[in-house]
Amino acid sequence: MTSKERVLTTFARREADRVPIDYDANPGIDARLKAHFGLKADDGEGLRRALGVDFRRTAARYVGPRLHAERPQRQVDPQWGWVLRWVEHGAGGYWDFCDFPLQDADEETVAKWPMPSPDDFDYSEVARLCLEHREYAVFAGDAGRACIMNTAGFLRGMEQMFVDLMLDEPAGLLLIDRMMKIQLEITRRELEAAGGGVDFMWLGEDLGTQRGPLISMETFQKHIKPRHQPFFDLARAYKLPVTMHTCGSSSWAYDEYIPMGLTVGDTLQPEAANMSPEYLKKTYGDRLAFHGCISTAGVVSFGTVQETVDVCRKTLEIMMPGGGYCFSPTHALQDNSPTENVVAMYETGQRYGRY
Repeated sequence: MTSKERVLTTFARREADRVPIDYDANPGIDARLKAHFGLKADDGEGLRRALGVDFRRTAARYVGPRLHAERPQRQVDPQWGWVLRWVEHGAGGYWDFCDFPLQDADEETVAKWPMPSPDDFDYSEVARLCLEHREYAVFAGDAGRACIMNTAGFLRGMEQMFVDLMLDEPAGLLLIDRMMKIQLEITRRELEAAGGGVDFMWLGEDLGTQRGPLISMETFQKHIKPRHQPFFDLARAYKLPVTMHTCGSSSWAYDEYIPMGLTVGDTLQPEAANMSPEYLKKTYGDRLAFHGCISTAGVVSFGTVQETVDVCRKTLEIMMPGGGYCFSPTHALQDNSPTENVVAMYETGQRYGRY
């Protein structure tokens, strides 16, 4: 099978020739993997081919002006204006959100906050990438597309974002609605520009802690679900499957999303409540395909090579029967993951993921 055929067969919950394979990683481990395979530092495509990755993304490129000024000791997003600072840790470092420029903003301030126009994107990039990657499963969107809570939290802070949802705070809800409207129109134009070259849509919303839901069902149905519905409607209009990234203990929301058109549950952190491979396959395997389950907070980071192989094989044994499983890390592979563990993970997926 081609990668495209393999993924679409799996999304339809049928057995392909092997499980589809996907990849995401933080910069440190990404660089070490490229060095391991003798690739140049900028050869992301070469690394994906070395790992057997079946997925490729297409996206319009922003060509508009910088809307938010740079700041010393900070990384400021030029389109949306959220702010990050560099945080060191034992395996390197990462950029984390800080300062939260709209934390105390009122409606007027939020209404005037500069945001990108859908007109300021080069949609010709979409068709070019679809053509370039036509043998692969090409998706529009990503794990952050249509994400409400995290994205609003980047500008309001997570505490204020939760208060906004609980108290129907007008400024916070206006921020969410402005962002969703822009993202929806960008997505619509990307799909139009693709001319049928996109195979599925990828959306995201982190919904759980390790122990349970982040929000109540009431809040989900009032504020989250209605704002996601237009994205599912758009996917349905283009006859596209929908994959949704939902971190933490999030299976509680799948029964809500499946009637909307959810095809594939993504992330699937096995250590979170009601997210084990056994639970997911038994409870939702007749209605959902799955993407993830190889924990970036487990043996890939902290175990031995053999432990990594054992966990990957066990996950495959549980999730493969009948099809419907894509082998992937639960999240971006972390920089504390030993290179040999990550290599063993992908070798296991390729070797034991065959039907």
